[in-house]
Amino acid sequence: MKFTQLGRTGLKVSRLCLGTMNFGPHTEEAAAHAIMNSAQACGINYFDTANVYGGGQHRGWTEEILGRWFSQGGERREHTVLCTKLYGTMTNFPNESKLSALNIRRALDASLKRLQTDYIDVYQFHHVDRNTPWEEIWQAIDVAVQQGKILYSGSSNFAGWHIAQAQEAAARRHSNGLVSEQSIYNLLTRDVELEVIPAAQHYGLGLIPWSPLHGGLLGGVLKKERDGVRRTEGRAKETLKKHQDQIRQYEDFCAELGVEPGNVALAWLLHQPVVTAPIVGPRTQEQLDSAVQALDVTLDDAALNRLDAIFPGHRTAPEDYAW
Repeated sequence: MKFTQLGRTGLKVSRLCLGTMNFGPHTEEAAAHAIMNSAQACGINYFDTANVYGGGQHRGWTEEILGRWFSQGGERREHTVLCTKLYGTMTNFPNESKLSALNIRRALDASLKRLQTDYIDVYQFHHVDRNTPWEEIWQAIDVAVQQGKILYSGSSNFAGWHIAQAQEAAARRHSNGLVSEQSIYNLLTRDVELEVIPAAQHYGLGLIPWSPLHGGLLGGVLKKERDGVRRTEGRAKETLKKHQDQIRQYEDFCAELGVEPGNVALAWLLHQPVVTAPIVGPRTQEQLDSAVQALDVTLDDAALNRLDAIFPGHRTAPEDYAW
């Protein structure tokens, strides 16, 4: 396993991040525990979850599954860089969502209890809160750091100017501020190259891409449909129809390389300088095993240029709007 620093911090994390959103709703607990055992065995030390994962009437389910896995001992917790998130609504009561100082305090304590741990390595804001001032947010985070309940804080789904707002407010308090940003980023969706990535680079945040395969559309979807092992529906079907020519070119190019499409998509992200670790969210052991293979895929300049030709990005960012 390869490791890197998380943004500007001294914290070392694996180049793949284990996403746990499927644990509970789509992957039963025993299988989830086996996947986490396997992830640690191959060197993945970076685990991501959120307090709302579990969905529906069982928000917190995924954190509970992780907590019972940690409780088995064997230095599982000690060998994990644990990240969780808050923002989403947990109950119908007021103050049980977003980033007020009250919710930060309550949500953090509830996550610690479900996770059966006494601290979170990276406590992340799942979304920007447009109604809570940053001075209030950072005051609550500073208290949590002083109490030893969290070590670092990160963001998710922030715009570039949100990152700037957060970091400037933290600087006024002499606080550490954000150390990472989770954004959707893949060959099909490259909007973050415009301003989020430049902001992350300027302020020293590690970028943690989620949906690296764009819901499986970069994982060989056309071949899987031809083979009858997948049927695309809903929003994914609309996206596939819109980008079918690009995806066909992409799958043909992956065949030329002799590499599975999903591994090319992950390898492309790993070749982007700002990317710390893509989040892989396996439902099965086989999906985890496949993702790990991407670490051994090297894309030369010709391959990277070919991928840029199929899926054009934003080479002139952050000056796209300037003349």
